[in-house]
Amino acid sequence: MARFAAPPPMSAADLHATLSALYVHPVKSCAGVAVREALLMDTGLDLDRAWMVVDAAGRFVTQRELPRMALVRPRIRTQDVVLRAPGMLALHLGVDQVESPTRVQVWGDELAAWDMGDVAAQWFSDFLGRPGLRLVRFDPEATRLASPRWTGELRAPIEFVDGFPLLLASRASLDELNARLGAAGHAAVGMERFRPNLVLDGVAAQDEDRLAELRITTAEGQLVVLRPVKPCARCPIPNVDPVSAEVGPEVLATLSAYRANPVLDGAVTFGMNCVIVQGAGATLRVGDAVAAEWRFD
Repeated sequence: MARFAAPPPMSAADLHATLSALYVHPVKSCAGVAVREALLMDTGLDLDRAWMVVDAAGRFVTQRELPRMALVRPRIRTQDVVLRAPGMLALHLGVDQVESPTRVQVWGDELAAWDMGDVAAQWFSDFLGRPGLRLVRFDPEATRLASPRWTGELRAPIEFVDGFPLLLASRASLDELNARLGAAGHAAVGMERFRPNLVLDGVAAQDEDRLAELRITTAEGQLVVLRPVKPCARCPIPNVDPVSAEVGPEVLATLSAYRANPVLDGAVTFGMNCVIVQGAGATLRVGDAVAAEWRFD
């Protein structure tokens, strides 16, 4: 088992911030849910990207090719997740409900999953206008890991996320983007376009890019330690309006003017992918205090 040095006290940190928002996205690439608290699992926030839509060949589909996925809105309840979409009856997904084993592909990974049955499949096929879609649930017996190129000595299990357990962003970074959008005559956008799990307040724009580790002490006194490991390269999804599902170029075009990241060969980035060093099993809450140190490469 890896051993980690005891973290410095909160008061000795380089930076102090507040966890101002938490988001869980139960179905990959569908709308997220802003929550007041969330259980931290070793794979990320509980129920985050636990379900995924796949095509007839078992390959994942997203807003990149089906922007209307943004209009599928979940509500998380104790025993189920309720999905609603315009013109559709509600679809109830039991948290412990699955029907049959299957195989799926997400990016370069092929893994075991559980099919959610014909009713869920027809619901998504009808709403998204593509025959043959299926809804699947991650198989907890399956093993999928974040890239060791970025996680180093840490073994970081994940479910159906693109690549890492958690995505971190800051309110100030969004404010900077919206100021630039406004100066160009475009409307402001919300944080939901960037699909983070954790949002920081009380830091300067892009500070999340420069943090070595974050320490959060929960209300129960548990210490959570998170490590930002990779800038998040942005695909076209931030260009999708989450209210209308219409696609416009303004967001990525604006970001590209100042967020081309040399670490990723000039890819446009916003937010940081994080791994969990310590604290799986803790409950994170909006308002939790965050302490962090700067990273010096």
